[in-house]
Amino acid sequence: MNLLAFDTSTDVISIAVQHGDAVWLHHGPGGSQASATLIPAVRSLLAQAGLTFDTLDALVFSRGPGSFTGLRTACAVAQGLAFGARGGQGIPVLPVDTLLAVAEEARAQHGCTQVVAVLDARMDEVYHARCEWQPAEGRWQADADFGLGAPETVQAPPGWTVAGNAQAPYGERLAPAAPHAAALPTAAALLRLAPALLAAGGAVPATDALPRYIRDKVAKTTAERAAERVAATTTTTPP
Repeated sequence: MNLLAFDTSTDVISIAVQHGDAVWLHHGPGGSQASATLIPAVRSLLAQAGLTFDTLDALVFSRGPGSFTGLRTACAVAQGLAFGARGGQGIPVLPVDTLLAVAEEARAQHGCTQVVAVLDARMDEVYHARCEWQPAEGRWQADADFGLGAPETVQAPPGWTVAGNAQAPYGERLAPAAPHAAALPTAAALLRLAPALLAAGGAVPATDALPRYIRDKVAKTTAERAAERVAATTTTTPP
């Protein structure tokens, strides 16, 4: 298949193009730069692969959870490119959960098959989900509902690996007894996930290239932060 995949959910922008069995990759700074650099980088990678938007079979993107700005960028670009492909006839899009891509990257890089995938959600919280590789089916089985909470709330069953980008900022607060592996939701991981997800009917029209938000707020208010500081420093004396 001819596929374009990209992830802008973290501070790293990741793009991959698959032309038959060959894959071309691009990684660069993400965050606030993603909206300006994503489309030029996509065009460059497609040219290297000898493809155009009209010769793509589908577009794969990370839908979240992750950076609010990054997710909106990914969805807007996915919709625009998919709508305009093939002379306006359009191509399907495949939205993929970022935590699933984290688990897949941990499997590819570290051989993990039982993963608690985590991503730094900022505001002293992490996104997390348990993902288990199903070798007979060639796909991951993940929690239907992703979690969001303080690092201390993440539970790793015995033998499971905590994989993602949250250990560096939170250290021993994040599942200290579990093995850890660094992993990001890369575009290469999206390409590896795509065959099983497409076969399962995961492709949708461009209009449904929508983000998956777990948190409904970008930042806490000054009052909320002050209240948290008071709660953290106040001790309650039992009667």
